[in-house]
Amino acid sequence: MTGKVAFCFPGQGSLEVGMGKEIAEASPEAMQVLEAGSRVAKLDLVHLTFDAPEAELVETEVQQPALVATSLALLAAIRKRGIKPDFVIGHSVGEFAALAAASAIKVEDAIALVRERGLAMAEAAKRNPGSMAAILGLDDETVERICRRILGVWPANYNCPGQVVVSGETLAVDEACEAATSEGARRAVKLRVSGAFHSPLVAKAADRLRPALERVKFNEPAAPFMSTVTARIENAKRMGPLLVEQLTAPVRFTQAAGSLVRDGVRTFVEVGPGNVLSGLVKRIDRSVKTITVNTPRAVDQLEETLGSA
Repeated sequence: MTGKVAFCFPGQGSLEVGMGKEIAEASPEAMQVLEAGSRVAKLDLVHLTFDAPEAELVETEVQQPALVATSLALLAAIRKRGIKPDFVIGHSVGEFAALAAASAIKVEDAIALVRERGLAMAEAAKRNPGSMAAILGLDDETVERICRRILGVWPANYNCPGQVVVSGETLAVDEACEAATSEGARRAVKLRVSGAFHSPLVAKAADRLRPALERVKFNEPAAPFMSTVTARIENAKRMGPLLVEQLTAPVRFTQAAGSLVRDGVRTFVEVGPGNVLSGLVKRIDRSVKTITVNTPRAVDQLEETLGSA
């Protein structure tokens, strides 16, 4: 029994070189997403997802639209098979793909907004530099206590039990890593990112993104949208404000995925490159099934597993 099915969409860091090539060459619908996305984002997403080297892809302003476009290209191939989710959820920038998957916004609008988001975040990070680090092996409350004690660092991502990312001023993040190690953390790992995302240090990005979001009409989602800002199901009226708040608020993936399990979700389908979210979900609840869909073969297997809705 699959129970209810949630489609989940990865965030920044799940990129892979050539991540859109295989699906776009196998599926005309997927290629159409990349081509339409290129037009609205004014960015060659076909090049970025087919041929760009990692050094080019890691830049926030191109990584975000390339990643979301790849997820939405895979989604187009899944939709062609008639497979629909019962819920959608996204990690950070993956929320834009999740909203498109729920038909709350158009695919082109999602990609255009993510391009603006990436530019806004890159600009904010240059103006107000900072760092992020993953704290492994401590509970949420201990990491929160460390952040309260050190000025200039905040919890940024609640990824799964025992894995919290902190974000803030570089010296404060370094101090938090030392404090975490002394509290018994298994590891404290600095992340390769260009700024202190999901913290007050990137508030300027929210100011820049807000007008673009206010111009977009959000529809009531066809599948309930689980916000990783609030860890609650949210309606169309809340979506624009939440996507602004998301830039400076922590990603509550642990809490949101746990809530979906309580709502009856037994299968989490990760739509996008890599398998980061599948790993996190299994650490949140080992009893659920996870399926990663990042190749044409994986789309076939998904159809075999779930059948047409």
